[in-house]
Amino acid sequence: MIPPSVPLVIYAVLTQESIGKLFMAAIIPGIIAMLGYMLVIRIVITLNPSAGPAGPKVPFAATLRSLVGVIPIVLVFLVVIIGIYGGWANPTEAASIGAACCGILAVITGGMRMEGLVKSLLGTAEVTALILLVLLGADMLNSGLVVTQMPAELANWVKESGLPPLSVMFAILLIYIFLGCVMDSLAMILLTIPIFYPVVMGLDFWGMSQGDKSIWFGILALMVVEIGLVHPPVGMNIYIINSLAKDVPLKETFKGVMPFLVSDLLRILLLVFFPIITLYLVRTFGN
Repeated sequence: MIPPSVPLVIYAVLTQESIGKLFMAAIIPGIIAMLGYMLVIRIVITLNPSAGPAGPKVPFAATLRSLVGVIPIVLVFLVVIIGIYGGWANPTEAASIGAACCGILAVITGGMRMEGLVKSLLGTAEVTALILLVLLGADMLNSGLVVTQMPAELANWVKESGLPPLSVMFAILLIYIFLGCVMDSLAMILLTIPIFYPVVMGLDFWGMSQGDKSIWFGILALMVVEIGLVHPPVGMNIYIINSLAKDVPLKETFKGVMPFLVSDLLRILLLVFFPIITLYLVRTFGN
């Protein structure tokens, strides 16, 4: 959720929305998510101290020394984000600058030599080819949808059905949660946004403009997609987490994630009924 976010970039490409505005809109919901998780952890630890026993105390000097190693990465992050929000570079240029900075840091710190450079280039080529194949498949799907006019017909049907806009929105969000049990976030966005986006754009939510609706829906869609990946009974990320702690039964992992799901659902309700939370920074600084 906190920028830079690959799913948000994909959403922006599919909907022709501003990547910078989407990144800006994601900041406050991301902070709310962080605070919600912190509150959940605090409540769980208060009720069950054994769930998070205190670790050994670390001297303040040692803490400062450990932070020194993080400074270069933080600087790269700031260069990219400030470049986008400051209008000095578009997201593609900022990404290139960030990659170049990381490469320079890797060389300076001794982590990048010729062998590492070759591996990095090959890995980049593989990931790029994979993403392009996925985008190619999504583009073929979009072409089919354009020919059949299914999104437009679906949007017209929903609009003429008289269903309350919020009911339609909650139905879409619920579908995303269920899809998250069997699909990853990138696949969900690529396959569903071309269908759901026209439906949402055709509905009236408190008189919001088309641009505001586009950004608001993008943030909501991204959040529920991520929730679906940890939602029982088949949240894929839960199995990944459980595989890292082989001594913990899968049932316990699912039980452990439930309080965080409550926090997520409350956050979704908050952002659905109060879109200004998502749109505040965009309206204040996005013009």
